[in-house]
Amino acid sequence: MFFRICTSYGRGCEMTRLCWIVEFMSGQYAQCNILSSYRQTSLRLIEKMEMGEVGTSLMSSETKPPPARPPNKFERLFQPCLAELVGTTFFVFIGCVSVIENVESAGRLQPALVHGLAVAVMVACMAEISGAHFNPPFTLAIYLCGGMELNMVAPYLVSQLVGGVLGAAMAKVMTSRENFSKASGAAFALLQTDSDIGAAVFGEVAMTCLVTMVVLLGAVNTTTRSPMVPFMVGCTVIINILAGGDVSGTCLNPARAFGPAIVHNYWVYHWVYWVGPITGGLIAQYWFAVAHMGKQARRWDKPITPPSLGGLLPALHAAAPGPGPPGLLPHESQLEFTEMRI
Repeated sequence: MFFRICTSYGRGCEMTRLCWIVEFMSGQYAQCNILSSYRQTSLRLIEKMEMGEVGTSLMSSETKPPPARPPNKFERLFQPCLAELVGTTFFVFIGCVSVIENVESAGRLQPALVHGLAVAVMVACMAEISGAHFNPPFTLAIYLCGGMELNMVAPYLVSQLVGGVLGAAMAKVMTSRENFSKASGAAFALLQTDSDIGAAVFGEVAMTCLVTMVVLLGAVNTTTRSPMVPFMVGCTVIINILAGGDVSGTCLNPARAFGPAIVHNYWVYHWVYWVGPITGGLIAQYWFAVAHMGKQARRWDKPITPPSLGGLLPALHAAAPGPGPPGLLPHESQLEFTEMRI
């Protein structure tokens, strides 16, 4: 029969402990051992044994992660606009070079592949930062769906247009003067007579409406969004150019038309490439908000909660949820901009 009598003295890194183990045998007591100078870890173990709590942790050594730092002004405003500027610049640059240096035997295939693949790559790279719009109709449609604040619309549009000019200027520097002049600086010079205007405007409206719906359904709507949205948008651009390249040139993007027009000073029927894409984007947004999503998706029925930039990011995060970049909307309706933006 064993009895244990333990007495503790002092606190600190080195704990002095006097422990007597007394054995009761044939009515006599015998001192067995004296243990001293236990470290703090030994003290905790013995205390657990005395309390019958061996195998349980009295305190956790795990530390909670620090709270997320709120985004600063640069991350909320300047960084997204810079991403839009850089992304649009390289998209227009690559697209213009593909048109200027197009091999005649390739026809529309070369510009179609180059524009589509450039969109897919830039969207996948920049979506975490700005949402990767690179196109004024996309920005307007996402804003009207509640995906970004009004004070970010104008900076985005300016960044996209300036990026278009820079991209066209880079293309002029890279290509030969002969090829640049022959291709009108990659400006949309296909329309020459008034009889071509109706079909061209309709084509720009319809094709921009299609690609904008892909953006809204693939990146904005929480029930249909997909991490494959960069690939989806790129493929839509490719098939649009292959289908309608001989009708209007398939611009779909006023920034893509504005840059070469500035650099080469070519303005013939330039308005078509503003009216058509913007109208197509607004039609896609209206269909998305009214016909598909219903009343909950209409911005004028339910105000959004600032701040937000909106776009492709929720789609890229759909497979692996996590905290997104600054400027995204936690939305209560079916439009949850909790994590992406185009």
